[in-house]
Amino acid sequence: MIVNHGFHATMTAQPGKGDELVEFLLDAPSLPHPDCVVFLVSRSAGNRDIVHVTEGWTSADAHRRFFATEEATALVAKLQPLLAGESQYADEVPVGGKAAF
Repeated sequence: MIVNHGFHATMTAQPGKGDELVEFLLDAPSLPHPDCVVFLVSRSAGNRDIVHVTEGWTSADAHRRFFATEEATALVAKLQPLLAGESQYADEVPVGGKAAF
């Protein structure tokens, strides 16, 4: 597994919609996509409406190609009503570690 591109996003759900946002993200089409090698969803321990997503992709180009698809465009459109305000994004590339669920 080689990750050459990634990001971390922090999203705030509409009040009381944190569970729905988590469920929505865990059903995202990027999760099973072969070029998406890291896709972690977590939430704030102090505010269940704050949700974090960390993604790692094989390349920036693979990420761009995926988000140019109709499937991804529809996903983003469906995501927007669940959110309260702007999400925060940080460029990052996962370099190692472990995730077991």
